[in-house]
Amino acid sequence: MSGGICSIISAALVAMGITFGIMPFLLDFCRKRGYYDLPGGRKVHHCAIPRLGGLLFMPSMLVALVSVLILSSSWWQGVLTLKVSSLAMAVGAFLIYIIGTVDDLVGMKPNHKFAVQLVAALLMPFCGLLINNFYGLFGLHELPVWFSYPFTVFVILLVVNSINLIDGIDGLASGLCICILAAYIFLYLQMERTFVYALVASGLLGSLVAFFYFNMWGKAEKGTKTFMGDSGSLFLGYAIAYLSIKYATNNPVVLPYRGDALLISYTLLIVPTFDVIRVALFRLYRGKPIFEADKSHIHHLVMAAGFSMHQAWAVIMGLFLFFCGLNAALYVWGVSDTWIVVLDVLSYGLFHVAMYLCSKCRA
Repeated sequence: MSGGICSIISAALVAMGITFGIMPFLLDFCRKRGYYDLPGGRKVHHCAIPRLGGLLFMPSMLVALVSVLILSSSWWQGVLTLKVSSLAMAVGAFLIYIIGTVDDLVGMKPNHKFAVQLVAALLMPFCGLLINNFYGLFGLHELPVWFSYPFTVFVILLVVNSINLIDGIDGLASGLCICILAAYIFLYLQMERTFVYALVASGLLGSLVAFFYFNMWGKAEKGTKTFMGDSGSLFLGYAIAYLSIKYATNNPVVLPYRGDALLISYTLLIVPTFDVIRVALFRLYRGKPIFEADKSHIHHLVMAAGFSMHQAWAVIMGLFLFFCGLNAALYVWGVSDTWIVVLDVLSYGLFHVAMYLCSKCRA
């Protein structure tokens, strides 16, 4: 395991170094070509910011992964096996990365973008990677195939778009994903024959940490600030969806049965996915298109309650940690998964009521 830890750290450092090294050149390219995210509408920034920072996530992760595998080939003998589901993830991730890049560069119609997302999402379950067990949630255990396939596709699309849509203030999407990836590194390290997934998460985490620096503390006036854009957020969402579903899939040949598998994956994704579901339901209730952009996302509501952008980041990250701590405690105390989900929904609702009341007091 000591060799494994060294490989994990090496992958993160390589990806981080690549991102730190190339980012200044990428920002200069954005300035010369005019690839900016302009202020206005529902956006909270007040000046033009380069929007291609996330373009480095996939290549830096791949270089880090390949480098570590080459340098530690003796340690990896018998550990890395090429599987159909891994190929599906690679093809799907590439499709997602391409449409995100095209959207950042020249723009893309939402229906065309969603169609490619759907194709990428379909690859996972049809190559054997699907949510096939609820582990007692709502009284359900093993799921029928006719339900598992569409439900898995729905979850993938939900996660991909939730990461994309929560990328509304500095450091929020990247901060949440850094925490999620760190958790999956730890989780996959605890099991046999899953080290490659910890390595993938580590490479992506390293690139994200470097991006976080430019996104959170970069200065627009000095040309050191950037946004991840769709190329970064969509790819990030797809990679996390893959890691989450892989962990939640009940496959005793590869992984032992783990009653907390689905609960853990669900808990790590509560903040972004609950936000998208809430916004979609409210838009439907008001008779508005669910894809219509507005200022109803969680970061908008927290800022409307009187918090600055960085304070809103801290509040939402605190909410993420709250749900992780709450669900861990409830699970240890023997509370069923169903009641944990119910308490999560109630807690999330109370949080939004509190934010709404604070915003009304300020009005």
